[in-house]
Amino acid sequence: MTDIIEKSVQQFLDELASKAATPGGGSVAAIMGAQSAALTSMVCNLTIGKANYADVEADMQALLAQAEALRAELTAMVQADVAVFDKLMACYGLPKDSDAEKAARSEAIQAVLKEATDVPLACALACKQAMLLSKIAAEKGSLGVISDAGAAVLAAHSGLKMAALNVYINTGSLKDKVFAEAKTAELEAILQDADQLAGEVYQLVKAKL
Repeated sequence: MTDIIEKSVQQFLDELASKAATPGGGSVAAIMGAQSAALTSMVCNLTIGKANYADVEADMQALLAQAEALRAELTAMVQADVAVFDKLMACYGLPKDSDAEKAARSEAIQAVLKEATDVPLACALACKQAMLLSKIAAEKGSLGVISDAGAAVLAAHSGLKMAALNVYINTGSLKDKVFAEAKTAELEAILQDADQLAGEVYQLVKAKL
């Protein structure tokens, strides 16, 4: 089967709109984060080498390396979300005729639900990191592409909120409440200042336009 990231934008959107369970919001969250990182890389690439920005050359080179590493990480998460959701759907399809089958099915579902919580939680963290990188791009990047730094923070912020919803829906189905509460606490720590950060970067960019 072709990995989702190797398909055309049109194919992806067609599948997203279809009755198929995957891809869904989790994959879109990862794409939003990857697009944010790519936009930050764009700002870097269009700032590096410019005489007017020689004083931030080293900073932008370092930022570019971070953004590209993060873009690769988030791109991989697009497929990871599809894989774990398909795995969960397979568990729901397990036989449940006998008490033993019901118990085995429930155990399998609960185990995969933990995986399905960890995947969007990792995506949420990566999107938060993308937001932080976009702030550096907004502070130091070329004014000619400063609006793209603003687009980067908004994309990452959206991806973060999307990923958060997927964490919440999965933790709500977990029987292991200690695990669920721990993961929810991790998520809420990531979310804590995200809205403020998005607003700060947006206003910073707007002031430079």
